Amino acid sequence: MIYFDNASTTKTSQKAAEWAMKMMTELYANPSSLHSFGFDAEKVITGARETINKAINSNGEVIFTSGGTEANNTVILGAANAYKRRGKHFITTAIEHPSVTAAYKQLEMSGCEVDYLSLDKNGNISLDELKEKLRPDTVMVSLMAVNNEIGTVNDIKAIYELIKAKNPDCLYHADCVQAFCKHHINGKYADFITISAHKIFGTKGCGAICHKKGLRFTPRVFGGGQQNAVRPGTENTPGIAAFACAASDLAPHIDENLKKVSEVKAELMKIREELPDIHINGANTSPYILNLSFEGIRGEVLLHTLEDRGIYVATGSACSSKAKKNENVTAKVYGPARGGSAVRFSFSSLNELKEAKETVNVLKEVVPVLKRFQRH
Repeated sequence: MIYFDNASTTKTSQKAAEWAMKMMTELYANPSSLHSFGFDAEKVITGARETINKAINSNGEVIFTSGGTEANNTVILGAANAYKRRGKHFITTAIEHPSVTAAYKQLEMSGCEVDYLSLDKNGNISLDELKEKLRPDTVMVSLMAVNNEIGTVNDIKAIYELIKAKNPDCLYHADCVQAFCKHHINGKYADFITISAHKIFGTKGCGAICHKKGLRFTPRVFGGGQQNAVRPGTENTPGIAAFACAASDLAPHIDENLKKVSEVKAELMKIREELPDIHINGANTSPYILNLSFEGIRGEVLLHTLEDRGIYVATGSACSSKAKKNENVTAKVYGPARGGSAVRFSFSSLNELKEAKETVNVLKEVVPVLKRFQRH
């Protein structure tokens, strides 16, 4: 099997799985319990917060959630309510993760104003336009660090500094789900950072909000007083422990992993030297993501053809795979024809050059056949 769908999810590492099992079978006490057994579980959560803060060079607050979707929703909707006296204006783009765009649609339905930045031909924003759109009543800007479908990379430092120079009270939310422990992140340059465990060899069902001390957001869940009552409910200690384990394993190796996946991506891009009518979607993209459009072939057809050969890829975000046709990021940037023929290859540090070479060989074989078949 060749697995090139790591932007959707990664496999759980053996060490992370062992930590999750340990929390379920050995340190299984409720971390809110007052006895020493509960305190031992709580210490794991405290240590996990320290690990995640270290990974983003931060000393802020870390609130654990059920994943990136809940984290994004909580930040956007919670901050909108907590800081509603500042205004009702927000800025984002149309190619954020669905958990961001859907949250902003909710704000629009409640009477807020959302500006969606335009994109150039490669899906990049303009900092000049961002500066122009910022207003005294802008509450928050949400711009992801790495786009999950075409891999475009935003300079979060430049964005943060621009926002604070124009409106120091405006909050910057950086969705770093595809960047955490893959690219260098400095928590100094974002007010809110959202991350997810299963993108970095942790378990599904665990994410986090990392935010600067003193910032507020209204809870979206109500109940007990866990996590300062901003995200109550018994903590997912197996997921949190596995998350911290995965982060501690990956964070020290960001540079060497970037080099490795860059080589895998470059090898796979050689398919453009072998076959015509293949377009790269996005420019200056993350080494972890390669989005290609195969002219004349439906992306879904190519996906299943590759699947038959044991190669697993995607046509877009797994979270939007059941959405309306032509609503993937590639379609929004390049139009429905190119979007409909797009396939996303996404890598992890586990991928090898030989897998890319094998995939190129398979593509050379199947693409011409599919093009002839779909013409008829």
